[in-house]
Amino acid sequence: MGQAEWVTIPISATADDDPIFFTEHEWRTVEAATARIIPTDHHPGAREARVVRFIDRMLAGTDYVFASADGSGFLRMTGKDEGAWAERIARRGALYREGVVELDRLAREAGGHDFVDLDDDAQDRVLELLSGEPKPQPYEVPGNATGAGGAPAGNQPVNEDFLEFFPLLVLNTRQGFYADPVYGGNLERIGWGVIGFDGPPSLKSTTDGSYTTIQYMIPEASWPYERHPAVLRYR
Repeated sequence: MGQAEWVTIPISATADDDPIFFTEHEWRTVEAATARIIPTDHHPGAREARVVRFIDRMLAGTDYVFASADGSGFLRMTGKDEGAWAERIARRGALYREGVVELDRLAREAGGHDFVDLDDDAQDRVLELLSGEPKPQPYEVPGNATGAGGAPAGNQPVNEDFLEFFPLLVLNTRQGFYADPVYGGNLERIGWGVIGFDGPPSLKSTTDGSYTTIQYMIPEASWPYERHPAVLRYR
């Protein structure tokens, strides 16, 4: 049975801010970690965008995996589809629970407190210990920069099933910041606003033809889009 035949369950990932998967301590810890990955500065960050709610709903089982096309709820998976997703989600959930324990262990060794009770700088040092990499430094785009430095945005699939906790947390933080708000994050389109993307007014508008991304296209390019000289000049 294809997705078109799946039943829509009228549930919302944004109905409230109560944890479904996480304990209260896990929620606060993951929220604090995401807030250091996309911090609040002159723009709102992961905390304001409710990224932790996105992650919590993602880990809560199979109820919040596929939003219905009209945004009225989520599709109910059954049979082998449901079983396969349940197995994948269970592994990710275990990684997060173990990850929170490890964050607190490192935090207590480095600063004498649980991760959530450390200040921003101390939390950054713990995340460096966890990742084994130094904290990324700020990057400023030169004032005379042009679009010639990279290719147009496209699909960049990453198989989450093979990631360990920290890279999974980083990926899920980005997803929760920029995904459609129907999935629980990107509150009030905060993530889209930070990058100047207007975004669709609703998920339904992406399927009924009322929303278009034509303003973001290269006008002179034609099909096949990715092979047109106007697009290839960015590669």
